[in-house]
Amino acid sequence: MYVLIGGAGLVGLSLAQSLLELGHTVAIVDIDPAACHHVRQRLGVMAFEGSAVDTDVLIEAGIRKADSVAAVLREDAINLALVTLAKHFEVPHIISRMRHRDFANPLCLAGAHHIISTVDLAVSTMVNAIEYPQVESMMHFEQGQIEVLKLSISDRCNVVGRKLSDVAQDPRFPPSSLIIGYQPHPHMDLTIPNGNTVLEPASTVLVVTKPETLHQVIDFIQVCRDEAQSTGIIHQ
Repeated sequence: MYVLIGGAGLVGLSLAQSLLELGHTVAIVDIDPAACHHVRQRLGVMAFEGSAVDTDVLIEAGIRKADSVAAVLREDAINLALVTLAKHFEVPHIISRMRHRDFANPLCLAGAHHIISTVDLAVSTMVNAIEYPQVESMMHFEQGQIEVLKLSISDRCNVVGRKLSDVAQDPRFPPSSLIIGYQPHPHMDLTIPNGNTVLEPASTVLVVTKPETLHQVIDFIQVCRDEAQSTGIIHQ
């Protein structure tokens, strides 16, 4: 996939590096010659000096053959202009960074398929870290209607040694939830479990659930044996 990135700042550089690691071809456009030089030296990718909203520069950078354009410039107005031009050049997939929420609707109308709010993303991540300190990571889908969370299982957790089929049938495990990923140990790959998968100590699970059952899922999976015994909910 050929990806054209507008902006050689920290976000653009990090995005380019991640895409390269996934095997994509990447080009970057930035008006700052020093930033372009840094990109070439550090990543070895094509970097075109000039405005990311200059059609001549974009054509030189290959926007006509781009499979995706990512607008990650410093100003929302310039990102909006780049999105508009990418739409004009019929780029199949257009992504834009957004700082101010007032630009959400204009970016959408201009043709952005995905809009990433840096402020909302940072705030959401910090809120999750405060509200759910036990959760290693969490993602929201469908405007927060679905949550996917990553939970670690210590050797004292009540679910250790149990099959997923037993966990799923436990009345304390919310019926609207599902364990979709399992990593037996930190150095092992994430796998898709089945009903016979046994939860081991020091493992990690990915759970899909509803927002209203988040605490119930966390409490059930991470409750320790001592706490379970004291509350009379130890599994027999």
